[in-house]
Amino acid sequence: MMTVLQPFIRLMLPYWKPVLLGLVLAFATISSNVGLMVTSAYLISWSALQPPVLDLMTLVAGVRFFGLSRAAFRYAERYVNHRTTFAILTRIRLWIYDSLVKQSPGQLLGYHSGQLLARLVADVEALKDIYLRVLLPPLTALLIWIVGTVLLGSFHWGYALSFSLFYGLAGLGVPWLVRKMARFKQELAGARDRLNTTLVDSIKGLTEVTSFDLAARQTEKAAGHGNTFAQWQQLVYTRSALTGTLTQLLANLAMFATLCLSVYFASTGHIRGIWVAALTLGVLAAFEAIFNLTQVVPHLEDSLEAGERVLALVNTPPFVTRPAAQPMANPGREVRVHNLTFAYPNAGQVVLRNISFHLPAGGKLAIIGPSGAGKSTVAQLLLGYWPYHEGSITIGGREVSSFSEAELWSTVGLVSRQTYLFNATIRENLLLAKPDATEAELLAAVERVHLAPHLAVLPQGLDTVIGEGGWKLSGGQRQLVALARTFLRNPSILVLDEATEGLDPVTEEQVLAAIHRLMEGRTTIMITHHLTGLEAMDEILVLDRGEIVERGSHEELLAKGGLYRRLYGLQEVS
Repeated sequence: MMTVLQPFIRLMLPYWKPVLLGLVLAFATISSNVGLMVTSAYLISWSALQPPVLDLMTLVAGVRFFGLSRAAFRYAERYVNHRTTFAILTRIRLWIYDSLVKQSPGQLLGYHSGQLLARLVADVEALKDIYLRVLLPPLTALLIWIVGTVLLGSFHWGYALSFSLFYGLAGLGVPWLVRKMARFKQELAGARDRLNTTLVDSIKGLTEVTSFDLAARQTEKAAGHGNTFAQWQQLVYTRSALTGTLTQLLANLAMFATLCLSVYFASTGHIRGIWVAALTLGVLAAFEAIFNLTQVVPHLEDSLEAGERVLALVNTPPFVTRPAAQPMANPGREVRVHNLTFAYPNAGQVVLRNISFHLPAGGKLAIIGPSGAGKSTVAQLLLGYWPYHEGSITIGGREVSSFSEAELWSTVGLVSRQTYLFNATIRENLLLAKPDATEAELLAAVERVHLAPHLAVLPQGLDTVIGEGGWKLSGGQRQLVALARTFLRNPSILVLDEATEGLDPVTEEQVLAAIHRLMEGRTTIMITHHLTGLEAMDEILVLDRGEIVERGSHEELLAKGGLYRRLYGLQEVS
């Protein structure tokens, strides 16, 4: 348990001062409530004896003080503890995000977006309970138990024994008993993950769901996961209700035991009769600290399970370890790949075998082949997505693995068929490539890829919000924005991975024209299914099942009559 909690407790250590203040305020709040009940009961009991009014004034002032201070302490405690909790949550989220950033993009491809969303949102929300509902209530209850036992013992040791017995049963026995009865949290988390995954898939694939008339099936699937989630929730809440009921029962038994003891001690002269109601109600009020413990075990289980899932994500070692960022020098634009053989981590199948090519500065290389041939894997390796152990990839004579991330990604620019645009304005999406870009540089990038005519018909031009993934734009417009962003980045090496995939012929022609303008003066690797425009490439590699089966210029490959010629013929027919 402590192995899971330790990393998160360490993240809380910088906030030890507000944590300590919150503990003091929580203790003061409950103490004020106990003081209010004891003072009020004592005042009423003494008033029944009709003493002089002046003798009651001190007690009246005490009642007012405890009544007002309870409200003030409660507000201050909630403010301090929630403010501290939000600060800790921020630190945890930044810690998780920093850990994710260190992982290679290839690693993150193995996670479903719904799972990552659950880790970053739901699990982090559960982790807030480590301080607020797991650590704080037991510490507060411990202080109340110590002070309460000492004060009750000053009247008679029997009070201290009775209070400690029922307080201990409620604070330790009930949580232990309920924890032994059932453990449903893990099943609840799994059901939530499945529900999140189904909902995210349905939302992202809304077009396909609608066009293939899958709405009923997806609704039924989501409803099934939702019902399972609700069933586990019901079991969890039933256990929670049982915990509260048992605790309330023990609190009432403690009050009844104190009442019986008080009546007995008053009859034997150990205490004055006016203390009977005060001590009885004081013991009941002290159990407020125990009521806050009723959910410690469920919240602890939530926090442990969330912590395990977060740590599994955070503690995953990066596949690619890169040197620290250094002052960037121009690495050159020559790309050389020699005897590269690659298999994905934790997968035995080799996807690339003995790949070699040399691309001089300013050269243009096309890599083509059927689906699954390994074309995109070459691009991902060049961008540092995955580690490679056989062969070498060099840029300007330097091994790619020796580049820092900032240096590599400023040198190599990628435009793929799955370029992501954020739910922001076009301007903000462009500025991701160069945050300090001037207006003139933005307009130059827009003009360079001929995006300006498209901006002219948008309601706010560059300041148009384009929605999640850029859904308000057409496929061609999204690719033009991606090309403009790459142009603004101004990389010396350009990788185009199926950049025109899925576009209609007219739009494809516009995007290709923008691509050729972007290629000017840059070392370019074009990965494509389409063989249109490959006449301009210096060399073409034909991949099949992870191996280079043909290489040469467009004319040379046509003359060979091999796989390239067959693919070219199929494209002409289509």
